[in-house]
Amino acid sequence: MPFRFVHTADLHLDSPLRSLALKNVELAELVRGATRTALSSIVDLCIAEAVDALLIAGDLYDGSQTSMNTALFLSTELRRLEQAGIPVFIIRGNHDSQSTIKRELSLPANVHLFSGRIKSVRAKTLDNGREVYVHGVGFDNPHAPESLLSSFAGPMADAINIGMLHTSLAGAPGHDPYAPASVADLAAHGFDYWALGHVHLRQVHSEKPVIVMPGMPQGRDINEAGDKSVTLVTVGDNGTIFHEERRIGQAAFHRLSVELTGADDWQAMLARVRAAIADARDKIYAEQLIFRIVLTGTTSLAWSLRRDPEFLQAEISNVTAGFPGCWAEAVEVSCRNAESDATQSAADPVHELALTVHGDVLGSHAFRQEAERIVEELLAQLPRELREQMAGDEAALGRLVETVSREGSDDMLAYLQAGRADGEGAR
Repeated sequence: MPFRFVHTADLHLDSPLRSLALKNVELAELVRGATRTALSSIVDLCIAEAVDALLIAGDLYDGSQTSMNTALFLSTELRRLEQAGIPVFIIRGNHDSQSTIKRELSLPANVHLFSGRIKSVRAKTLDNGREVYVHGVGFDNPHAPESLLSSFAGPMADAINIGMLHTSLAGAPGHDPYAPASVADLAAHGFDYWALGHVHLRQVHSEKPVIVMPGMPQGRDINEAGDKSVTLVTVGDNGTIFHEERRIGQAAFHRLSVELTGADDWQAMLARVRAAIADARDKIYAEQLIFRIVLTGTTSLAWSLRRDPEFLQAEISNVTAGFPGCWAEAVEVSCRNAESDATQSAADPVHELALTVHGDVLGSHAFRQEAERIVEELLAQLPRELREQMAGDEAALGRLVETVSREGSDDMLAYLQAGRADGEGAR
């Protein structure tokens, strides 16, 4: 019989609500509970597939916010695996190290939690007598600036060797450096499979040996968009390794761009949105689909879309609710006015202001410096993780400043245009 296991990481159980845009109470509760649902689904998968083990490569918890209620839920799910005779191998990640309850929680007997000392645990003996070993290391320090690879002993002779490591590899946007290691160094170590964690985007880095970053099983906001999954691995008696992605997340975030060029009345705009949602719903696996709607293109509706954002949000939320399991988390307007500069009256003061703002102000060095100063002051008030997500490097900061400046000026011009139109109507 082969050795089969599920590999996951970065569940971040009961992670605090990260999207300030989730004003819908029901949606907010759904997202809050989604990480628990993901763990329950992983346990369901392990039992349904009758696997030999579950490997969790770090960050079960989400830092110091974790409560004993979270820990009790985890224990309950792990006991389901104990009752099914499925062992669990866990290493700690950088977020786990900040948890205040990790030492107080009594884990079921089927759980092996690797400590800071490398240990090799025999997980199974195959029918041909070949043994399977799992090697792991977990640290209580939230910072690991140096590689941990040298802590691992070499592979067990004539055995299948599986290594567990929480690592940022060579670095990834939005993730703190942690136990860095190159794929080449991992491959050279001699293990047959590396079960990694830390980076939230799934990627298979190598096929021989197999090196997998499984990604997180449940996204928490629009920056962790798309279907999420775990990896189901089968190790044959002859040492061959087959791995497959299994989608697991209950709720998926999705940024949906809707092109409005040529849609010049409100109902036409809503029809475009409805068609785009229907198309996305057919393609995305998750039971609950949370959209960030981005309206683009050139349309005479541009001013109207910007002038009353709450009404626009309500209209699009109503359209989205017509599809089972779909939600509109937020609506962004990136449209341009259909009227060209040549056709607008030079005497139009709002038009004149728009030309000045777009042609002179936004591109000036003085404005750019002041905008960067303000954005950096605001970023400094946020937790480090959010700062890294929004502006992790100089280029990302530049893009953020450009986006905020452009969208802010467009919103301001829309309000002026709306006010002018209302004034003309009153006359």
